[in-house]
Amino acid sequence: MRIAVIGLRGIPEVQGGIERHCQELCPRISTLAGDITLIARSGYVPTKPYDYCNVRIKPLWAPKKKGFEAFVHTFLGLIWLIKNRKDFDIVHIHGIGPSFFAPLARLAGFKIVVTNHGPDYDRKKWGKFAQFVLRAGESIGSKFAHKLIAVSTTIKENLNQNYSTDCCYIPNGVNINCDEPAGNTLTKFNLSPKKYVLTVGRLVPEKGFHDLMDAFDKIETDWKLVIVGDADHEDDYSRNLKRKAQLSGKIMMTGYQIGDTLRELYSNAGLFVLPSYHEGLPIVALEAMSFGLPMFVSDILANQEVALPDEIFPVGDINALAKKLSDFISNPNYYFRPEILENKKQRLMKEYNWDHIAEKTIRVYKQILQT
Repeated sequence: MRIAVIGLRGIPEVQGGIERHCQELCPRISTLAGDITLIARSGYVPTKPYDYCNVRIKPLWAPKKKGFEAFVHTFLGLIWLIKNRKDFDIVHIHGIGPSFFAPLARLAGFKIVVTNHGPDYDRKKWGKFAQFVLRAGESIGSKFAHKLIAVSTTIKENLNQNYSTDCCYIPNGVNINCDEPAGNTLTKFNLSPKKYVLTVGRLVPEKGFHDLMDAFDKIETDWKLVIVGDADHEDDYSRNLKRKAQLSGKIMMTGYQIGDTLRELYSNAGLFVLPSYHEGLPIVALEAMSFGLPMFVSDILANQEVALPDEIFPVGDINALAKKLSDFISNPNYYFRPEILENKKQRLMKEYNWDHIAEKTIRVYKQILQT
């Protein structure tokens, strides 16, 4: 099988859930069954073509501007693919914005797979026109894809209801991680093991980090709050978060982190919190589970798929989150019960295993090539 993947910024180690999804999935598919070329955005990866774990990366220019970047890059990427039509059988589009161009790819004779990572039009950063385009992309991708994939059961149910489509559920995944002992990273950021709350993600309003900061400021504690991540496009929101962290004596913003540094921050945290207003299926929550971390997440449907009832708080409710944090810090052992941690680990290995996810995706490819 000759597969082109499009709709994301690039790999490896580019910030974003779709990027992490493709970084784990594409090399596995390449090893098992296919020849994969990933169309990346040159502003996030080297400008010349390169290989990553048997995946060919083709960088193409895109305007690094919120609202235009994904749209323009997907169009240019498809033009490049059409010019090289003889080299590809399948185009796998990730995200509902890029799915706007599914008819063009289908008209060119490609077999089309669309993975819906969530209703991006719900994100607070988008204006009305952008929301309209994203909704149109979801509708067009659902109708013109030969096969539609949803990364959560909530997304699948919505797509089947709204578009009467035969959508299949193939979730995001996670690797079972080994703990990284406390070392240089904790020293650099002046952190003590098991004495900080961790959250990870891009600095955008829908992640709800402003709520977490406000809730943390309400409690009396010697713990710290650590926010790992940065903004793709610096704006007033991200600047305000950083300014607030600088004024606080107990909030640390580390910027975007990868590899051993990120593993050390996960491994030594006392608690993970995800206060999101919007998620597809939160990879960072799965990663926290893989490190055996207790967690609190907002009660949006995507988070409820991975969390236990007593790990959930009402989205946007700062007082409820502050109480959760205070109660946890007073009695953290309640959330470290061995039976809870073991059940989570078994679920991760069964439902969110990247190897199984790759095999399911390959079956989708084979199915559409036979039609």
